This record gives sequence, structure tokens and C-alpha cells, in this order.
Amino acid sequence: MFHRLASAMALGAVLAGPALAETTQMPLALDWLFEGQAAPYFLASANGHFAAEGLEVEITAGQGSLDAIPKVATGAYPIGFADTASLVKFLDQNPGAPVIGVMIMYNKPAFSIVGRYSLGINEPKDLEGHILGAPPSDGAWAQFPVFAAENDIDVSKVTVEPVGFPVREPMLAEGQVDAVAGFGFTSFLSTARLGVPEDDLNVMLMADYGLDLYGNLFIVNTDFAAANPEMVTGFLRAVAHGVQDAIDDPASAIAAMQPFNPAMDTELEQRRLELALRDNIVTDWVREHGLGNIDEARFANSLQQIAVTYDFENEIDPSLYFDGSYLPDDGSLMVH
Repeated sequence: MFHRLASAMALGAVLAGPALAETTQMPLALDWLFEGQAAPYFLASANGHFAAEGLEVEITAGQGSLDAIPKVATGAYPIGFADTASLVKFLDQNPGAPVIGVMIMYNKPAFSIVGRYSLGINEPKDLEGHILGAPPSDGAWAQFPVFAAENDIDVSKVTVEPVGFPVREPMLAEGQVDAVAGFGFTSFLSTARLGVPEDDLNVMLMADYGLDLYGNLFIVNTDFAAANPEMVTGFLRAVAHGVQDAIDDPASAIAAMQPFNPAMDTELEQRRLELALRDNIVTDWVREHGLGNIDEARFANSLQQIAVTYDFENEIDPSLYFDGSYLPDDGSLMVH
């Protein structure tokens, strides 16, 4: 179902046809499957925004928040989509690796604790005395110590049940756990589809409870970006247009992605897209400042929060992890 390009093509082979202007192939490595939150990028392609920048973008599914980082760092892909905290840790462990963040997409990360009101989870402190289901490799669970510290949760009073991803939401639906750690838009929808009333689900977005972390962002191979700065900026501009198009017409975004995932539940994925847009992408800060950039003070504090659960091997330097200079400055980042 998912097509992968050979890495030899990835860093911008130029295709020229007799009736076509030159087009640069710029394959994109996603972090995860073709689900609703990724639909704006398919819409950017379907609506001609990538083509308008002279780019041909083939989108490849991923297998987790770390997946795209080595693909881009090794040059197998020029651009990818990854978790900010994972990128920071990768660059600390691999100093000088040719990869950097260039556009924040989840101004608020999707990291959440999703509990059930009927099981006593009304606020973060209520996790004390209750059972939390947490996949050991889950990104939200990785941030739990910071979430706990920010909300005065005594973690010794929380019973943590290591669970696999496939059984996380079923266990919450069956009441075997009282809350789970996960991406808000995923755990909420998956639990509701198992029969739990939506008004019984309490989605506590960690960004609303003291976490300054940024979520997923676009990353580039720095060698490719240095040689092709206008292509990178064009890609980011096209993405911004795709996001605005998805805001205007979420159904069209899902329709653009549907051919690449024919078995998907279109109603479910449109709901997932709408939740991601509302809670993670189009925040109040983004409405005021536009997509993509960082607040330097918040970013600096987020790095200190990462240091709560991760021992940096090298000096923390925000400039190593994010470079906003490739963002377009023509107003295309403003969404409404």
C-alpha cells in the first residue's frame, strides 16, 4: 500500500520531460501511518501547492516518532516529520548529525493522559490511587515525570500498568485501567469507538498542564537544505497552504489521502484531523504568530523539561535543534 523511494533518489534528482518544467523529487518520511493528522500534506499535493513550488512529493508512512530522524540524517530522505524531544535527544547522542528542525507543526504536542470521569479521573491529581495504562515506549509516557512534577502528583501512589499499544484503549474501555498515556486524538477516538461515551472521556493535554514541550515538526537534512534553501522554503509554504485548505474543508483533505489508504474509515480519520487541528496545530499562539516558528523562551524551558527525564551528554544549545530561517516570510504561514 505504501510506496517507498530508493534512497539514491531522495536528495533531489531532477526530472525533466519534454512537455514538463523541471520538477524536483522531494520525498517526505512521515512518523506514522496515513491517518487523519497527515491529511493536510496529501491535500497540499492534490491541490497543486507542491507542484507550484516545482516539487514532486511522495509521502512515505513511518513507524514511530523516531523513525524519520535517521532516515533524514543519513540522507535517505531530504525531509521528514518527527517528534521534537526525540530530535533533541538524537542530536545530543549524535552531535553534528546533518539534521535539524525547520517547522513546528504541533505547537501543542498531542501527549495526553486520557481518563474516564466515571472511574474517578477528573484532574491530574486524581491519578493517585488509580491505575494508569502506559505503553513503555509511548511518547506521552516518556513525559509523565514532568507532567507529574508540574501537577504535584505523588507517582508512588499511581499504579502504572505497562500495556501494549493494541490493548491500551480496550483496557480503558473495559475499566481495567482508569486512564492511559497516549496521543489525545488517538486514545480519545479509539476508546469512544469501543462504546465509551465521549462525555465520559477526560483528555488532559499535557501542554495545558505545565509542559512547554513542542510536538511534531518537519526536519531536514542540513546538507540538502544548505544546497537547496529555496526548495525547503517552498516545501514549507506548500505545507502551510495544505493546512489552510484542510481547515477550510477537512473532508477534502481526507479524500486526498483516501487513495493511499483505501481501507481507512473516512469518518474516523476526518474526526482525527479535526481534533489535531483544534488541539495541536491551530493554537492561539499560531493564530497570532503563524505556523511553524518557536517562542524562544518556551523552547528554552522545554529543553530544561526534557532534562528532567534525560541526561544530556553535551551542552544544551537551542540553535542545534531548530532553525527557523527556512520558513517563508510572505504571510503564507498565517492561518485563519
